[in-house]
Amino acid sequence: MSELHLPDLAATEAFAARLATLARPGDAILLQGPLGAGKSALARAFLRAACGDPALEVPSPSYTLVQSYDTRLGPVHHFDLWRLEDASSMLELGWDELQQDIVLVEWPERLGDLTPANALRITLSVQGDDARIADITGWEGRL
Repeated sequence: MSELHLPDLAATEAFAARLATLARPGDAILLQGPLGAGKSALARAFLRAACGDPALEVPSPSYTLVQSYDTRLGPVHHFDLWRLEDASSMLELGWDELQQDIVLVEWPERLGDLTPANALRITLSVQGDDARIADITGWEGRL
């Protein structure tokens, strides 16, 4: 596991943009942390970088559960599982098929047994105001 200090929102956005240069179809990026830790900000910055559009509107999929984007990397599916009752609902959302693309998952602990083994896991913790610590595991040799 490595730890990355993100002193402000700009650092979080730069980290997300770097991830977007490394991601490829079949990747799962799992974003963990408490409410307000910056999961949505990181996902939004990743999607903006992947689409090449810094002004891209990226609404939270907390009610729709998934929002899909056509990007330079291919399709990217942004999941917010905060409201998910159980992992069986993921199959109804097309989880099995969508994993061939890039998936960004907020609240991945709700995936249970459906959690991809080779995922990049980023656990964010608040260090005050806009500062965050990102604990990163996965993608050995790619980061």
